[in-house]
Amino acid sequence: MMKRILIIEVNWVGDVLFSTPFIRTVRGAYPDSYIACLVHPRCKEILEHNPFVDEIILYDEDKMHRGFIGKIKLIFLLRGKRFDTAFILHRSFTKALIAYLSGIKERIGYIAKKGRGAILTKGVPEPHPSKHKVEYFLDLARVAGISPGPVSYEFVVTNGERDFVRDLISGEGIASDEKVVVINPGGNWGPKRWPKESFAKLADLLAQKFGVKIVISGAEKDKALAEDIKRLMKSKAIVVAGKVSLRQLGALLQRASLVVSNDSGPMHMAVAVGAKVIAIFGPTSPALTGPYGTGDYTVIFKEKECEVPCYDKDCKNNSCMSDISVDEVMSAASVKLA
Repeated sequence: MMKRILIIEVNWVGDVLFSTPFIRTVRGAYPDSYIACLVHPRCKEILEHNPFVDEIILYDEDKMHRGFIGKIKLIFLLRGKRFDTAFILHRSFTKALIAYLSGIKERIGYIAKKGRGAILTKGVPEPHPSKHKVEYFLDLARVAGISPGPVSYEFVVTNGERDFVRDLISGEGIASDEKVVVINPGGNWGPKRWPKESFAKLADLLAQKFGVKIVISGAEKDKALAEDIKRLMKSKAIVVAGKVSLRQLGALLQRASLVVSNDSGPMHMAVAVGAKVIAIFGPTSPALTGPYGTGDYTVIFKEKECEVPCYDKDCKNNSCMSDISVDEVMSAASVKLA
C-alpha cells in the first residue's frame, strides 16, 4: 500500500528552501509514496514544480484557516486525505496539534514547545548548540531512520518563466548577450539591510568597470527602497520590485551574471537556481541561515560584539551592516565577474 506522507512546512521563503533537501531525502527513502506539503500561501511558489512533491496544501492562517472554525475545516480536509506520517518542520504547538487531530498515526517533530512532546509519536529534543536550518530539518529524517542525500536546496524554474524575464528585460533595452547584475536590497526588517547609499555606489562601480546592466529587485514593499537606490545612482538601473512574481524572480536570478543581496529569501533562491551570489549578513548568523550546499556564493559578514542572531528591529547603531564597505563587496564581485 502506498505510504502517504504530510510535511508540515515552515512559514518563510528562505526556510522553505532550506527544507527542500529534506523533501528530496524523504522521497529517496520512499520513492513510491505520496508526499504532500502543508505550506503558507506566501511560500507556495517555492515548492511549485518541485519533482519530489505530489501535492501542495495551503494553510492560510490569516484568512481561510483563521480562528477555531478555520482550523476545524483544515483538520477535516487533512482527515479526508488519510496521511500515515507527518513530519512537522514548524516548531508551533498548533501545527503539531493539527496533525494529531487529523488522525495521522505517526507524527515526527521537535519538542520545541511545552506539552508538544505529548502529541508527537517521535519527539526530538532541540539541538544544542544550534545548527544550520538545513541540518536541523534533516535531523528529523535521521531520527526516522532515513540517511540524507545531497544537502543543496533547489528551486525549479520553467521555460515560461525564463521567457517572461527575457521579454521583460529586453523591453528595457537589455540584449540577450548582455551581463546583468541583480541587486536585492530588501530584507524582513531594517537592520538586515545594507545601506541604500552603499548599494547605489556598488551598482555604479559595477556598471562602470564591467559594463553590466543593473536590475534592482524586491517585493512590492521594497519599491520605494529600489527607487531610492536608482535615484542615488549615476548609471542607469531597471527596477523590477513589485513587478514580478516569486517564480519570475527565480528566473531573473538565474539569468543574472551576479546577484548581490542581503540575507533574504531571494538570496537563497539565487543560490538554489545556480547564480553567482554575494550574500551580505549583519544581525543574522551565516552559520544558521547562510547559503548552504554546493554553489558559487560568497558571504560577507563582520564579527561584532553583539549577540548573533540579533532580532533588535529598532537597532540604531547597525554597525554590523554599515561597517561593510563598498570596496569589500566590490572586491568579491570583481572575482565573480572576472
